[in-house]
Amino acid sequence: MAGLHAEAPSAPPATAQLRPEAQSRQQVIVGIATTGRPGILRETLRHLATLPDRPDMVVVSTAGMADFDGPLAEELPFPLLVLEGDRGCCRQRNAILAAVPRAAVLVYIDDDFLPAAGFVEATRRLFAARPDVVMATGAVLADGIGGPGYDHTEGLARLAAAPPAAARTRPRDTYNAYGCNMAVRVATVADHGLAFDTALPAYGWLEDVDFSRNLARHGRVVRDPAMRGVHLGTKTGRSPGVPVGYSQIANPVYLIRKGTMSAPRALRMIVRNLLANTAKSLRPEPWVDRGGRLRGNMLAIGDLLSGRLSPGRILEL
Repeated sequence: MAGLHAEAPSAPPATAQLRPEAQSRQQVIVGIATTGRPGILRETLRHLATLPDRPDMVVVSTAGMADFDGPLAEELPFPLLVLEGDRGCCRQRNAILAAVPRAAVLVYIDDDFLPAAGFVEATRRLFAARPDVVMATGAVLADGIGGPGYDHTEGLARLAAAPPAAARTRPRDTYNAYGCNMAVRVATVADHGLAFDTALPAYGWLEDVDFSRNLARHGRVVRDPAMRGVHLGTKTGRSPGVPVGYSQIANPVYLIRKGTMSAPRALRMIVRNLLANTAKSLRPEPWVDRGGRLRGNMLAIGDLLSGRLSPGRILEL
């Protein structure tokens, strides 16, 4: 089946492309929003192809076809839809939502998240058995986001070295899903007209919290230990320090005002990031622009005091 390249559609075109056997069970579709990391995406798609429990379809949302460098759909054991549209994590995730059937469970993964064998089947089982669950996130066995990150070889090694999942695990309620792996019941999203907030531009920091809390009004948001994987935390293609630092202040404040993040939780996050950037700016980690983040923090605090604080300001920095 050839890959499809299209602008973000206004109506779901993907149903006819699902394999016939997917129509009689809970459909699980993987969605990947990606920008500027075609090599990372390529290796992740190849990993998905090796899973014994493959998704019924994969939808990739790009800001331009330079972001996609194969493999082609005919090389993969599942249907592949590639969308081209506006840049920005929230916009790209919305494009994926518009392209999948309402009966599906859509699993958003980062382009550097490697699901373990059994992840897709655990997702399918959870949503089929528990109609009250509207969103789920899995157990991250190893996360490179706090360090220099892993390459795919190390990520696969960490997957292989992980102990088997516990035989009896229960999903537990959680405040929000982790954006690197979050599954949503598309029908609930559609019924309530929900979408990722495009007022959070570029990488859309905390978009996972905002979307989780909106969905939590309509059902359970859970963490399921049977949904397991490794997040590489790849540093290529990430935003420079100043806009990240600005977002560390602006986005939590925006979500407090919007009502999708509690003030105590948001303020703890702001203080933690501000202290970390201050303390580590003299001897920063090689993979983090601490000085830039601290400058962004200061700009945001200044804008907060002057009344002009807005997540969208990072597009001007």
